[in-house]
Amino acid sequence: MGKRLKTQRRGRGTPTYKSASHRFKGKIAYRSYDKIEKEGYLKGKVQDIIHDPGRSAPLAQVKYENGEKSLILAPESIKINDEIVCGISAPIKAGNSLPLAEIPEGTPIYNLENNPGDGGKLVRSSGTYASLITHDVDKAVVELPSGELKAFNPFCRATVGVVAGGGRKEKPFLKAGKKHHALKAKGKKSVTVRGVAMNAVNHPHGGGNRQHPGRPTTISRHAPPGRKVGSIAARRTGKRR
Repeated sequence: MGKRLKTQRRGRGTPTYKSASHRFKGKIAYRSYDKIEKEGYLKGKVQDIIHDPGRSAPLAQVKYENGEKSLILAPESIKINDEIVCGISAPIKAGNSLPLAEIPEGTPIYNLENNPGDGGKLVRSSGTYASLITHDVDKAVVELPSGELKAFNPFCRATVGVVAGGGRKEKPFLKAGKKHHALKAKGKKSVTVRGVAMNAVNHPHGGGNRQHPGRPTTISRHAPPGRKVGSIAARRTGKRR
């Protein structure tokens, strides 16, 4: 009988693989849609810039006019006491959040909602941004950092600007220990062993006289947990031509 896969051990949630909650300063999401944002705008002031060990980007602590406080992903060039605005009639300025329908074409944006009201799901890493390509009937087309063009609901919100912390990847880690501590903050392991390098008892791709999977690496969505490795439910494989 084979052993549990590494992904199965991580999924169980033991302290070895658990991400420490105290390292995440808080949830980053837009305010719930209310009458103020739908009809006008709400102003806020940046009170502090915070480092979050569990994220690649710095955070800005904002206090709004109505007394609410929240954390947002800090855009480039923002500083303490700067004013940010959220709402349908907010000006086009770095740090301001508003629906895609109100943002001009060609504007860099980040923290993009997948569906209206979900709080922001896409383009949240340091130094990243997406570009609003065009407005169409009942959709807004956005070019994501990967180069993919995707259509969104015009009422999905986004923040104008570029996420702060760009150039993070330009500095090399140099030592394995640096990589270990950087990924430990996110609850990840810094070294991963390939399945083909393992023994057959440890992984479905292990064993053999040379390093090869020994079977197709595309696997059904309905495969049992101990077999579900490789390209899970892949529609296609190989290089696009």
